[in-house]
Amino acid sequence: MADGTYKVVVNDEEQYSIWFDGRPLPQGWREAGFAGSKQDCLDHVEQVWTDMRPRSLREAMGQ
Repeated sequence: MADGTYKVVVNDEEQYSIWFDGRPLPQGWREAGFAGSKQDCLDHVEQVWTDMRPRSLREAMGQ
């Protein structure tokens, strides 16, 4: 499946990952609206996930 289609997923803490398209998502994750090759998805995550801190930490720090 390494050459298959993937999708970008995100959790409630706004942490990103990629997941095989067509497989059920793990609990706590939802689709982020982007799908493509593994590299395309990784490139997308790199563009959109600019702050690696979990959402709860960003909020606690007053961002």
